[in-house]
Amino acid sequence: MNLNLVVRKARALYLVLALLNPFWAFAQADLSVFPYWKSFPEVPSVSLYKHLYGQASDQLNRRKTAVGKLKTKEDWQKRQAFVRARLNEAFGPFPPKTPLNPVVTGTVERADFRVEKLYFESQPGYFVTAALFIPKNTSGKSPAILYCSGHHIAGFRSDVYQHTILNYVEKGFIVLAFDPIGQGERRDYRDLEGKSAPTKEHSYAGVQTFITGISPANYFTWDGIRAIDYLISRPEVDASRIGVTGRSGGGTQTAYIAALDERVLASAPECYITSFDKLLLSNGPQDAEQNLLHGIEKGLDLADFIEVRAPKPTLIVSTTRDMFSIQGVRDTYLEARKAFEAFGKAGHLNKVEDDAAHASTPKNREAAFAFFQKYLNNPGNPEDSQVELFPVEDLYVTPEGNIHKHLKGQSLFAMNKKYTQDVLQKRDQRRKKDPTAFKNIRTAAISLSGYKTPPTGGSVIFSGRTARPNYHLEKYLVKGSGDYYVPVLWLKPATSTGKAILFLDDRGKAMAAGTGEWADRLTREGYEVILPDLSGIGELGNGYMKGGDSVIEETPLNLWFMGIQTHQNLVAVRAAEIAILAEFIKMSRVSAGPLVAAASGTLTSDLLHAATFSNPFDRVILLNPLVSYQSIAEERLYKPKFAMSAVAGAIHAYDLPDLVAGLATKNLLLVNPVDATDTEIGQQAIQSAYADALGRQPAVTSWIKYAVKPEDMASTVIAWLK
Repeated sequence: MNLNLVVRKARALYLVLALLNPFWAFAQADLSVFPYWKSFPEVPSVSLYKHLYGQASDQLNRRKTAVGKLKTKEDWQKRQAFVRARLNEAFGPFPPKTPLNPVVTGTVERADFRVEKLYFESQPGYFVTAALFIPKNTSGKSPAILYCSGHHIAGFRSDVYQHTILNYVEKGFIVLAFDPIGQGERRDYRDLEGKSAPTKEHSYAGVQTFITGISPANYFTWDGIRAIDYLISRPEVDASRIGVTGRSGGGTQTAYIAALDERVLASAPECYITSFDKLLLSNGPQDAEQNLLHGIEKGLDLADFIEVRAPKPTLIVSTTRDMFSIQGVRDTYLEARKAFEAFGKAGHLNKVEDDAAHASTPKNREAAFAFFQKYLNNPGNPEDSQVELFPVEDLYVTPEGNIHKHLKGQSLFAMNKKYTQDVLQKRDQRRKKDPTAFKNIRTAAISLSGYKTPPTGGSVIFSGRTARPNYHLEKYLVKGSGDYYVPVLWLKPATSTGKAILFLDDRGKAMAAGTGEWADRLTREGYEVILPDLSGIGELGNGYMKGGDSVIEETPLNLWFMGIQTHQNLVAVRAAEIAILAEFIKMSRVSAGPLVAAASGTLTSDLLHAATFSNPFDRVILLNPLVSYQSIAEERLYKPKFAMSAVAGAIHAYDLPDLVAGLATKNLLLVNPVDATDTEIGQQAIQSAYADALGRQPAVTSWIKYAVKPEDMASTVIAWLK
């Protein structure tokens, strides 16, 4: 992302709006804090990404130091054992192997080969569509290649992938090509605007698997492992000569499958391998399955997918203008080469690069053909041949080109929903056996979120005061938990009651401070109102990932993935900011009156965590709070915005109602709780969701209000505060 371009666009938009509405320009400038300080970054909204990158950089540097000490074969073998253990943790547990139940739905004949169109079950009721390409002019068992498709809506049927597949077949390789999740005949969200692109579908469903503590890569990789099970079941295939390759997203799958399945003899990931450091400095985290749960924190980098295979033959296929940094490719190759050298097989690791963008090129294809011909013992001419492609429909396994419609099988969403129920059942069983489990929720929330107690006594910069009717507006910059500042507005009424309220508006402080909004109403009641923009909001909004493969409904899920990789969930970052702001308010007030904290929408989850970690507030108010993380996992059409305040894997130990139950409900108010579709829930759903807390406070309406009209919400809150 070109930050200068972002700045220019933002300024252009500002000028347009200012010309159309001069009052808008005055109001926005009046409520912004950073513009006064010319030495601060022109785009403070990149601060959250830079903060997370700082965490990742520290973790990657620790890994680099550890790898730099490896010298001998024994050293690398110990490292490989370490990496395998960490990969198993990061991917999450694979399911047991069950019958594949393969079904061939049709055969296409050509002069030199035939294609069997088929599907199999990688898990019961979870169908994978595929095609097996079998050369005719071979004798005995032949080497086979598992071909992994990149992010193309047609899957392996796209022209570029067909061209590569058919070249392998022409050269005497059996090829099994399969549709990844959300592609080809396995598309699940074809009817949903904005999610039809494979990368967006991957990320949309991937959020839900992360919520349950499973990396979406688990499902993608398991499909590939079961595809190899099918391959070696075929009498034509030599199980000792299995290769795997694929480009882009297929390169990701190739790296995963080859690292985790020892049956893969030769591997050639194309246009994927780089280094996390260079990836995060350039295009940032990619779609969901390209991220592992706490992967970077666990000491993993992309080089580990190569090094853990040493000394098995591996070819890194790359291009110099790829979205995956070529410098990262070169860095990874040089590091991984040391592992192969330690095993005495330096020649088994190779790299080819061509001057091109994110694409397949003749030079790279021919290098891959020659690589597999050599290491799968299938000599021949590696020349890239012109081949006759199939119309996409000719390679459909199902009549309508969609396995979900044809067999009504399980989708990734449905599989994960079932897994969610299993997780919750086990959690309930643990709690019944051990009643003290509830006492450990705070510890679990700190651990799972990655929360770190913020430093105290941080820098505060007073940034001016403006007189407004009924109150003065003061501006501050408050040092966050890293090398950045949180902008704050402090509204001080002419006649103060000594009470203060920290108000977290997920629309940003400028909206909350508008005439007729919350701040205006509360100052009329004599409250001092403190309005910050937490990370990812307002002036600290998303200034880095404006577009890309995982921005859905204007929500940059890539940013959330960054927090998952580093085990620093965004909710932990903002909870630390809330703690810092509470200290700032306490130290800055003349009188020590009661301090209330209120949050709206998505930020209610952040406030709940902050109050759980250390509660400096006399009262807590949650407006339109998300009822549970479970709801994100179980609502097919959830709103992506809720993911940004979610903790990956939390539901194994706790959920938002548990945090509610841990607070003193006499000092807690919830107004109009919503599910993950942003739909208000009724009394029956409230009773079910907050069962534990309600058990201690039977009168629901004493601390939970529902069906409150928007125009009555402020009055409801003010009445409760009195």
